[in-house]
Amino acid sequence: MAREQGRKLVAQNKKARHDYHIEDTWEAGLVLQGTEVKSLRAGRASLVDGFAEVDDHEVWLLGVHIPEYTQGTWTNHAARRKRKLLLNRSEIAKIERKIADKGYTLVPLQLYFKDGRAKVEIALARGKKSYDKRHTIAERQANREKEQALGRRLKGMD
Repeated sequence: MAREQGRKLVAQNKKARHDYHIEDTWEAGLVLQGTEVKSLRAGRASLVDGFAEVDDHEVWLLGVHIPEYTQGTWTNHAARRKRKLLLNRSEIAKIERKIADKGYTLVPLQLYFKDGRAKVEIALARGKKSYDKRHTIAERQANREKEQALGRRLKGMD
């Protein structure tokens, strides 16, 4: 059988970009059990409550829900277990230094397969205040209205 090529998105955390200012991102491998991989290949996962933490110079992914594999037996995995992330030592040191600053957290943005291997994109993020969220929404709405007005003008409707 030929090796899988390209990138297949399994889960995305859209709310993270709404709730946090994204500072920096990293791609990390995941240490998974067999039934977790099968469940991910079926496209079943949720990153909504997920976060990552550094513990003893290792990065762990917590709160990510990968449901049990339906055809699994007694060897099935726990849905919200702690999963180890695979990063270089220099990347982990950089993350540790930045996390030491108050207000920063690690959140997963995407879970995907890249050339047949499960990967997660984690981001160093700082929480947004409610007025920041309102400002972002207002800015997006203003840009949308500007693009619509420009489109109408180019079509000769105004």
